[in-house]
Amino acid sequence: MVINFENNENLDLIFGALSDATRRGMLAQLSDGETNITALAAPYAMSQPAISKHLRVLERAGLIARSRRGRDHYIKAIPGPAEEAGGWIAYYAKFWRQQFDDVEAYLQANKGDTK
Repeated sequence: MVINFENNENLDLIFGALSDATRRGMLAQLSDGETNITALAAPYAMSQPAISKHLRVLERAGLIARSRRGRDHYIKAIPGPAEEAGGWIAYYAKFWRQQFDDVEAYLQANKGDTK
């Protein structure tokens, strides 16, 4: 059975965004709730343009949403895309476990067979 994930391009964006430790760290911070960009950037020794670039990647992947209150921009995590990627990983993890189980069963069944 082949599962058809509807939007492979979206998965590419999600996995691309998650491939960077800084972006994963930002998402971890956001798991505590919405925060402003200044607080989100505080742990990282990088320029504001670099922080903005990371946020754009996360935003393009749909992993975060930005809102504005006065002069401050607030960021919150959006769980849907991460859940989509998690579903993809779970499906293929199950698939490969089954493949390895089938190989193990075959090897056990043919243990004494010396062809």
